[in-house]
Amino acid sequence: MASLNNVILIGNLTKDPELKFIPSGQAVCNLRMAMNRKWKATNGEWKEESTFVGVVVWGKSGEACGEYLKKGSPVLVEGRLQSRSWETADGQKRSILEVVAERVQFLSGGPRREGGAGGSTGVSDSESSPPPPSEPSGAGNDDDIPF
Repeated sequence: MASLNNVILIGNLTKDPELKFIPSGQAVCNLRMAMNRKWKATNGEWKEESTFVGVVVWGKSGEACGEYLKKGSPVLVEGRLQSRSWETADGQKRSILEVVAERVQFLSGGPRREGGAGGSTGVSDSESSPPPPSEPSGAGNDDDIPF
């Protein structure tokens, strides 16, 4: 039987990203997201709930998240679920279910770090495209169209 492990989330960061570098020098950024859901109960009353999810972003994407995002930033995350288990120093077993991001889209309208670009920006380890080239002066002028 085939299986699928794919997650798409849109929400806001609940705290500033935590960017670290592992001994190999690779970046890893931990994000904490909140997604809100609003619905009408059977009694007609509006209810609201928040779901909090941890997200791990590796490599250049993680570095970009650490540089341009901060608490309150709206983001879209695509990735997969992963569970991890460990034992604390006092012997207690812990586990967590988190999202390992394959793509992070910065959504406009939220706070940015100083010097960060506004607008919508996406980062992905699978696609690292350079910014679009700037148009030469006069580009877009209808008189320059050859037909």
